[in-house]
Amino acid sequence: MDKMTVIKTIVAFLISGILSFILSPIAKRTAYKIGAIDVPKDDRRMHKKPIPRLGGLAVFFAFLVTVLLLVPMNRELQGILLGAVIIVVLGVIDDSVSLPAMVKFVIQIVAALVVVYHGTRIDVISNVNVFSDTAYFSLGDWGIPVTVFWIVAITNAVNLIDGLDGLSVGVCTIASISLLVISALLSEFTLVVIMAALTGACIGFLPYNINPAKMFVGDTGATFLGFILATMSIQGTFKTYAILSFAVPFLVLGLPIFDTAFAIIRRLLHGQSPMHPDRGHVHHRLIDMGFSQKQTVLILYLISGILGISAVLLTSSGAVRSLFFIVAFIIASIIAIKIYYTFLKRNGDKKDIDNSEE
Repeated sequence: MDKMTVIKTIVAFLISGILSFILSPIAKRTAYKIGAIDVPKDDRRMHKKPIPRLGGLAVFFAFLVTVLLLVPMNRELQGILLGAVIIVVLGVIDDSVSLPAMVKFVIQIVAALVVVYHGTRIDVISNVNVFSDTAYFSLGDWGIPVTVFWIVAITNAVNLIDGLDGLSVGVCTIASISLLVISALLSEFTLVVIMAALTGACIGFLPYNINPAKMFVGDTGATFLGFILATMSIQGTFKTYAILSFAVPFLVLGLPIFDTAFAIIRRLLHGQSPMHPDRGHVHHRLIDMGFSQKQTVLILYLISGILGISAVLLTSSGAVRSLFFIVAFIIASIIAIKIYYTFLKRNGDKKDIDNSEE
């Protein structure tokens, strides 16, 4: 990167971080005024007392102001910001009055279509068969539904992992840094500044969100972060770069993708709607294995960091990129399987003890 881009990147990070930190107390007071409070009413929630959940407003405004100040506006970025506004308004309403899942789903599709209409879409997808002579497939008109699916899926995936203090914001920070580095390697300098702004906004809010949390990012923040990460992961070179168009976004966002996929499969196997809330997410399983909240969050940060580093190596290493992808996938799979079967074993042992006591 040239000197000016480096300076702009640092400035974007600092402005966004400072704004997020300053605006968070204002967002907290707003949450109390409009009733956007998370009351612990079931065993899915780890906190014991009501906590305001409108921190996402501080993250959003910090990011928005920074981008408007430092990033040249084009049609694609305009569409992304308009879509983000829709997502944030939806989140604020949902944090206040709890909207039906289908209503949220439809509005998220509308926000994704706004992005697509303004020119951001997935044009190609990599061929997962590394032995094939065809490196990628052109999606043509199928690019529209594929892009909408990707944006809506990641938006909700990040929201689903928002179950512990500092988890979703921290994971998104790691993903943002990973995309920032990858964008720099691919000379996508506009994306570098945008990701610096998102990283700063997340870090500026973290002091209020780490355990014990004073405030939650809420659906407002979690869906906003997921939406921005989803749209930025298919910007610029990511839209046409044959291998990276498949591997890098999946690695960077691997944790929320895995957790969401696992949740959908689990719920379907139990005859439930994929949107039915439960206490089976990976962070719940780690808690049930005996880890504390802080330990669980650190474990999931580590997993996200491994996947993010793998994505960076995949971008920069050329000949060995497929190897790193496979290794990262194997590591994530082993950890996931270990967590799952340990959870099942502990539950089985507990049932045996309960039965014996009876």
